Amino acid sequence: MQILQYIVQQTQLSSKSVENTISLLNEDATIPFISRYRKEMTGNLDEVEIGEIVKFKEIFETLEKRKKAILKALVEQNVLTSELEQKVTTSRDLITLEDLYLPFKKKRKTKAETARLQGLEPLAKMMMSQRVNDLEHTASKYTSNEVETIEEALEGARFIIAEWINERTDIRGNIRRELERHATISSKVVKTKKDDEKAQKFKDYFDWSESLSRIPSHRFLAILRAESEGFIRVKIEIDNERMLQKMEERIIRTQNECTPQIELAIKDAFKRLLFPSLSNERLSLAKEKADEEAITVFSKNLKQLLLGAPLGEKRVLAIDPGFRSGCKIVCLNAQGGLEHNETIFPHAPQNQTIEAIKKISSLAEAYKIEAIAIGNGTASRETEQLLKKIQFKNNIEVFVVSEAGASIYSASKIARDEFPNYDVTVRGSVSIGRRLQDPLAELVKIDAKSIGVGQYQHDVDQTKLKKSLDTTVESCVNTIGVNINTASESLLSYVSGIGPKLTKNIVNYRNENGSFSSRNEIKKVPRLGGKAYEQAAGFLRIKNGKNLLDDSGVHPESYALVDKMAKDNHKKVSELIGNKELIQKINLKSYITETVGLPTLEDIVKELEKPGIDPRGKAKLFSFDQNIKTIADLRTGQILPGIVNNITNFGCFVDIGIKESGLIHVSNLSDTFVKDINAIVSLQQQITVKVLEVDVVRKRIQLALVK
Repeated sequence: MQILQYIVQQTQLSSKSVENTISLLNEDATIPFISRYRKEMTGNLDEVEIGEIVKFKEIFETLEKRKKAILKALVEQNVLTSELEQKVTTSRDLITLEDLYLPFKKKRKTKAETARLQGLEPLAKMMMSQRVNDLEHTASKYTSNEVETIEEALEGARFIIAEWINERTDIRGNIRRELERHATISSKVVKTKKDDEKAQKFKDYFDWSESLSRIPSHRFLAILRAESEGFIRVKIEIDNERMLQKMEERIIRTQNECTPQIELAIKDAFKRLLFPSLSNERLSLAKEKADEEAITVFSKNLKQLLLGAPLGEKRVLAIDPGFRSGCKIVCLNAQGGLEHNETIFPHAPQNQTIEAIKKISSLAEAYKIEAIAIGNGTASRETEQLLKKIQFKNNIEVFVVSEAGASIYSASKIARDEFPNYDVTVRGSVSIGRRLQDPLAELVKIDAKSIGVGQYQHDVDQTKLKKSLDTTVESCVNTIGVNINTASESLLSYVSGIGPKLTKNIVNYRNENGSFSSRNEIKKVPRLGGKAYEQAAGFLRIKNGKNLLDDSGVHPESYALVDKMAKDNHKKVSELIGNKELIQKINLKSYITETVGLPTLEDIVKELEKPGIDPRGKAKLFSFDQNIKTIADLRTGQILPGIVNNITNFGCFVDIGIKESGLIHVSNLSDTFVKDINAIVSLQQQITVKVLEVDVVRKRIQLALVK
């Protein structure tokens, strides 16, 4: 099977779309570039569909690489037949491929191998033929100094038969199907750990059993976490007797003296070889599936968080609140530059409230502060209350901002490079303030796993998680576009076609030559060749540049087309941009060429209508219930404002202004069945909730969404 046929079968996308996408990928085009600027070639595929093509392309290439390695090994062993070669080359998955190779795989010393060295393979073959009438007499011929008794000879032959059974693809396939349909996963508490305080969060799984094929990903990962921490033992089970009966029906053709021996060999093969191997394989597949679901949830959450509404270029006073260590204050200019920092002690034990109020007031006036960002950690609510006592001369909005990952950033190399002369407390406060100004620009500097969204992110496949999250960040960055003159290295590195090396070259060029005045000037960056420029140019923005189109999503390759549109309407490009009435009168069909179709033309006119407009909207003010400060203040039936701060497969978590987040279980999100939680709520959404249950001991809060 060729790669095109394989991907088309897996994705059900059109052959032409897949073929052209593969061609673009082979030319090192990125997913954002292909989906945005090559719509005619792909048939208007979106990023998700192109991502699926990338995934199955990699799977196919891995499969083909393994086939070549196996065929080479079989040739070297001089065992490759035309029939076996046909089976290997037509295999469509790694599991089938490895089953075919299993009989020829170099094995460590096994019981079967020992029996072969003892000369018992001919006896095993005779027993498997099921034609031996006097088995004891036949077996006696194979006794020796190493095989002293008939029973030892029979046992050795059974080991060889068990290995043959283990290597049969039909039997392995049958057990796999049984495990897939009927396997259960069960867990039991380790008795010595039953009363362990840390084990209590896994109490639900102290005695648990469920269908392996139906277990939700979050529960499966929780059970594996509990097992890895030594609190429970996990088992995979199927109906062994039913399985053995099916195996006997496939293997035993007649009844004679060989039958009991073959039955013993079947039991041995199943118990010692097949079930341990295939149940572990099934567990691994279930883990892969759970990982995939968890990673999908994480990626969706991350995308929503990164695309959160920015405050924009406004001067911000950011506070990282605390009690004993004080509140760390920084003043940032509209571009996020640090202008001032100090520490105040308004709360216990110092209680320097009056001094703190005076200091914040004077800083707000001195640095013309337009908004205040408060980290949502310790002393957040108390600091928010303090700010409400201040009579600011100007209208200053106060926002509570998530601190998740701020400490990771503040200790990172990126932070040290940005602020070499400041300690981690100052860097953390800066991060809080910048998150309000532009969540995307700041959060890309932090390892996505530390941002505090998702479920069991430390338990899933870390390579796959990183790849998925990097793809998500890249998608978000290129969806919004990047101001090349102000963007950090971290932000620039995610732009299509630009990696870490080119990022450094761009920043160095910017530092040496000043701001870029046009997209065309980007070509002067050392080692930024034509291919990188093609991939990146449409996603890089230049504010107040020579060409107004440089601050839009219109790719430079289409500038001539825009010039023609303007000329045909007797206008300059500057007069066309933003003139919605005129733009809507343009007959797009008259501009269709062999390479440019309606999808690209429609994208161009959308950009012309609103160039440089951030699609994320603006940050909104929010206030928690001032009477709720700890979990002890909660009562069943209370109606409270909250912010969605995490989404999982089983519900969403809501920040209601205290240390513990409350859970809205999926069943309490709607009166009807909820297939996709993201269709009901989104991350950072401001909602109203009702308190259903409060467990102060376990620190659990059950909520319901109020419509």
